[in-house]
Amino acid sequence: EVADGGLTLDGLFARRVVSSPGAPAVVFEGRVVSYGELDAWVNRLARWLIGRGAGSGAVVAVALPRSLELVVALLAVVRSGAAYLPLDPGYPAERVALMVEDAEPLLTLDQLPDVSGLSGDSLEVRASSDDAAYVIYTSGSTGRPKGVVVSHRGIVNRLEWMQARYQLSADDRVLQKTPVSFDVSVWEFFWPLAAGATLVVARPEGHKDPVYLADVIVREGVTTAHFVPSMLSAFLAEPAAAGCAGVLRRVLCSGEELPVAVAERFVSVVGAGVELHNLYGPTEASVDVTSHRVVPGELPSGRVPIGGPVWNTRALVLDEWLRPVPVGVAGELYLAGVQLARGYLNRPGLTAERFVADPTGAYGERLYRTGDIARWTRDGVLEYLGRADDQVKVRGFRIELGEVEAVLGRHEAVAQCAVVVREDRPGDPRLVAYV
Repeated sequence: EVADGGLTLDGLFARRVVSSPGAPAVVFEGRVVSYGELDAWVNRLARWLIGRGAGSGAVVAVALPRSLELVVALLAVVRSGAAYLPLDPGYPAERVALMVEDAEPLLTLDQLPDVSGLSGDSLEVRASSDDAAYVIYTSGSTGRPKGVVVSHRGIVNRLEWMQARYQLSADDRVLQKTPVSFDVSVWEFFWPLAAGATLVVARPEGHKDPVYLADVIVREGVTTAHFVPSMLSAFLAEPAAAGCAGVLRRVLCSGEELPVAVAERFVSVVGAGVELHNLYGPTEASVDVTSHRVVPGELPSGRVPIGGPVWNTRALVLDEWLRPVPVGVAGELYLAGVQLARGYLNRPGLTAERFVADPTGAYGERLYRTGDIARWTRDGVLEYLGRADDQVKVRGFRIELGEVEAVLGRHEAVAQCAVVVREDRPGDPRLVAYV
């Protein structure tokens, strides 16, 4: 259970380029690019970025729709030594402007430059494992989003554990369908390329269309896919989902609580031969920190566990005095280990509030206070019970209700407001504001 602490995201990809340059790396809308071809394109764009000042300590924003060019841009940014800041082209302009103002990126890639005249030869590694790999913004209760800075060390540990746990092979195909602003997209992009598998990129709005997803899974032979539970429920409601039974090998869920009914329906639709795994983790801990293989019929508490910690990670359920609570008793979930983010970009006060000193760890070690309520079961696995505050998850995205209220409250016609999540139609939660 030891990840190579000296590797970077670029280093994981570079290993596969050397071992299998002719193997298919990325598939997008019928176009196939090999590891060698992708590497040469990434090198040329990385040289262009370096020529404009990209390197360790810099942030480069990427504002491209889901495409082959998006994959190239993300790889090139980390190869240059900089951290990438994903900007979803579908986000409101004001929110994008706030993120850009806060992160002060060196430049923004909203289209790829012509780099055909530059060398595609290999570049030496320009980032260290302690450098930032990416910055992803999450909702903030004050009305201003906050940028989470994740190091290469943290996300590489996550990917190395993931490969040891699920063992992708060269004939595996992983679907990339999560919006780039959601941190699940990080492992969707980088895990298959680190494992020598093939990355299948869905078209820009494909993640919203269950029929399209079922079609691309069958047509492209996708073996591994991720769904937030609400989207998995919508996907299973489509008759075409049953056709994925002979293609998929594993489905990973995270982002929201996975209902038992959805897990049971999964088995009835795609069959027991397809593995279903429930993962948990905040953006502040390099995507996921716990996992559990879901076996319907073996859920005595009526909940789907979030499981146990990944490599080099500790999960602690503590009371208000940071003391461990007994098995079966609810407490707040704290996390420790190499996957903790460096903190919030340009927000030292907020970083100190959420990343606290670990009273039981070595000098300098930290705990991340998740705000989630959990408990240990007698089987030694964690169950998620809810939130300690008013943060919610809707279709996998973290939303601070206070942020929405703060924005609405600025309007001259609004004296008071309250925002809640309503689920008038089962499985379809919506934000509703009362003003």
